Amino acid sequence: MENYNKKRLAHWNNVAEKLRSWQGLGKYYNSRISQIYQFNVPSNHSVLEIGTGTGKLLFTLQPSKGLGIDLSNGMVELAKETHPELEFLQMDAIDLKLKDKFDFVIISDTINDLWDVQATLENISGVMKADGRLILNFYNRFWEIPLKIAEKLNLAKPNLTQNWLTVDDAKNLLNLAGFEVIRSWEEVLIPFSIPLVTPFFNKFIVRLWPFKHFAMTNFMVARLKPKATEPKKKPSISVIVPARNESGNINSIFQRIPKCFSDFEYIFIEGHSIDDTFEEIKKQIQLHPTINSSCYQQQGKGKGDAVRLGFSKAKGDILMILDADLTMPPENLPRFYDALVEGVGDFVNGVRLVYPMDKDAMRLFNFIGNKFFSVVFTFLLGQPIKDTLCGTKVLWKRDYEEIAANRDYFGDFDPFGDFDLLFGAAKLNLKIIDMPIRYTERVYGQTNIQRWKHGWLLLKMVAFAANRLKFT
Repeated sequence: MENYNKKRLAHWNNVAEKLRSWQGLGKYYNSRISQIYQFNVPSNHSVLEIGTGTGKLLFTLQPSKGLGIDLSNGMVELAKETHPELEFLQMDAIDLKLKDKFDFVIISDTINDLWDVQATLENISGVMKADGRLILNFYNRFWEIPLKIAEKLNLAKPNLTQNWLTVDDAKNLLNLAGFEVIRSWEEVLIPFSIPLVTPFFNKFIVRLWPFKHFAMTNFMVARLKPKATEPKKKPSISVIVPARNESGNINSIFQRIPKCFSDFEYIFIEGHSIDDTFEEIKKQIQLHPTINSSCYQQQGKGKGDAVRLGFSKAKGDILMILDADLTMPPENLPRFYDALVEGVGDFVNGVRLVYPMDKDAMRLFNFIGNKFFSVVFTFLLGQPIKDTLCGTKVLWKRDYEEIAANRDYFGDFDPFGDFDLLFGAAKLNLKIIDMPIRYTERVYGQTNIQRWKHGWLLLKMVAFAANRLKFT
């Protein structure tokens, strides 16, 4: 390893000196890579970059605390001169020892140059926050010969012998080092700028089979595997219950509280009912004084508005949504709680399409529509989503607050609330976990879903999300 690093130190010091007066054809590629990292790393978070080079990528992320490390002292000196507001250290990542822990660790086009990728990743796990994210990209071996030709023509930075990891290689090494991959994807079919052509290929065509297999670089987002530790204190729970024309179900909601829940609250949001739902909620709250409950009437319309109002009133560490129609049995809520607390996922999404359901629980066209949207959203979000419209979703309040803070990116257009949360969770690279439930037939009232009107609205939302999430 010592000779390996000596050779690379000398090589990258020479490249650093060359970069003071030379750019090559990498300007567009580097700009595109920066855009992708900016999409995945919110500003004002702490960021560590492994193999920082000139520090330009780290600078574009506008971190609250930015630290770049590099094997090459020449690169570190160049980075310090160019971006004095950031911190840079000469260090081999395999010897990574830092006092601070970071929200994000990024590795751009560097793991193929490492002596021991697994050991480096293991060290990185020690400097990440428990809920931090590792984001990396590395060249596709398909581009080995074109890159070599570009180097010979003095159009690209020269490289020494590379590891040329495959996607499966990288996933396996991450797994061995204590990480789990949240999502992976391909970027950049054309690494130089051709007006109209390059944006079209690099934003749209690269997402499609078989073209994605020829992309220049592979991206991955990973998180630390959860550790089985008993929490010092059980998290508190807020159960948000949107209710419109559900008078006959309110008493059952109070009767069917999971017995294992202790520190929890019910927050009912009544939404312009034409029956006595609001009066029934107030009555049941009075009849159950030992249950921490409150009720509010929404001023806006739609379940999404009701959920956002409920979340704004919630005091719990964990936020749960329970539809008042009780087609998702409240007795299943502890499963959602366990999955979240044990770290299996950051966002637990109910799924109605695994188990057989009651005969009249879902109409045929609704079922077909849900299947269609599950395929579309799995493609858009880069994570498997089997059911987008199941009313029950569970997440940490701290994550919801970040979703809400970044809501302007998608806009306040979702009347259901499901997509607002799913899009926001995907944008933050939260790990979304599907939780299969038995979907039952409602015993009171009628569904508030208008399948044709709302189906058309869903299609428009899909098109909007595609532009904002997939084809960026």
